Amino acid sequence: MKKSIICSLLAAVALLAHAPADAAAANAGANMVEVPATEAVQPVVNGYVEAHNIFKTASLHRDQLTSEYRLTKYDVIQLSILGFPNGIGYSTGSTDSSGDVVAIGPDGYATLPYVGGVKLAGLTLEEAGEVIKEKLSRYIKIPSIVVSMKSYGPRKVYVMGEVGSPGIKNMNIDNLSAYAAITSAGGFTSRGRSTRVQVIRVIDNTMYYRQLNMKAFIRHHDLTQNVALQDGDIVYVPKSNGIKWKEDILPFFQAYTYYKAIVD
Repeated sequence: MKKSIICSLLAAVALLAHAPADAAAANAGANMVEVPATEAVQPVVNGYVEAHNIFKTASLHRDQLTSEYRLTKYDVIQLSILGFPNGIGYSTGSTDSSGDVVAIGPDGYATLPYVGGVKLAGLTLEEAGEVIKEKLSRYIKIPSIVVSMKSYGPRKVYVMGEVGSPGIKNMNIDNLSAYAAITSAGGFTSRGRSTRVQVIRVIDNTMYYRQLNMKAFIRHHDLTQNVALQDGDIVYVPKSNGIKWKEDILPFFQAYTYYKAIVD
């Protein structure tokens, strides 16, 4: 019942905030879509969509990060190129005798020798290696290249609602999870509703969310209730009482503004 109220209110505000181009556009904005975890998510303009499959369960082991890990701003990578044991003599990070060290800037681009800026944010290490090899091969012969992590850049997560110290939190890749974010914000207040925590991620102007029962994670070790976060995610802890506009609905709109401030 509460979820339907929230979705209806959000749809109404979205329609008031943006002048409708036509009646069809207005009707599309008014229909909030709940997406089951087993189905593909269809983005809804100005929507607030529940989508379990977007949020993955937090990993317990750091070694599981490497294969699926995607590079982001401020990461530092090392290039090991066959035939160049000491690298090709170019580093934008720190120097290293075993290869070239390259830092990814805040715009997601890394500066490479000969070719200049190349966007690496969002790629896996294997994908980044293919892109770098393709770019550099225009200038030097590269039989093989291996890209490895040198250091992980900090992630920023906004924790809001009933926590001890709400605000933007710098998180390390080792503990980038909903529970760690709440802990870094001072934990739940006495009025915080730990069974209805929401994690929000904005993708293409649509806010996707998943509701978590952190009480089940803490007391019953239900690992599925602790999800991995990404840079720019929002964690919201509501109050234990009923839904109030200024305290429970309005923050979601403010959250989008905070999100843009974090990632832009």
